[in-house]
Amino acid sequence: MKVHPLFAAAAVAITAAFIVTPALAHDDATLDAMKAPNGGQLRMAGPYHFELVLAKDARGAKAVPVKVYLTDHGGNKVAVAGATGSAVLLAPAGKVTVPLAVVGDHLEGSGAYAADPATKALVSVKFADGKSEQARFEPFKAK
Repeated sequence: MKVHPLFAAAAVAITAAFIVTPALAHDDATLDAMKAPNGGQLRMAGPYHFELVLAKDARGAKAVPVKVYLTDHGGNKVAVAGATGSAVLLAPAGKVTVPLAVVGDHLEGSGAYAADPATKALVSVKFADGKSEQARFEPFKAK
């Protein structure tokens, strides 16, 4: 039986897509092994990487910065003009919700939190076009 050349080309393209796709995926372990540009923790959020930067010496007594940097999967900065967001920090000591607003090339807010290894965070960003993305973090988890 003779195979049509277009069918053969399509089969090769589909096979290549399945082989390449896992190599492009970034799971949490892969992102944790990468050096984050601003010293935070990286996570995937749809077509973006979110980098959550928290104060490693935070004690919970006073408000300290919460910063979120956005890049595409190639590491290129994503414009944040018009974006808003929030970071919800869940720790054994309690929950802290920090509103985030544009400051220069990133989103930023401040809140009274402690640098506890058990802390988990949920970062939500709403872009100027109305689309939203979320990412979950363990920002003080030992690498």
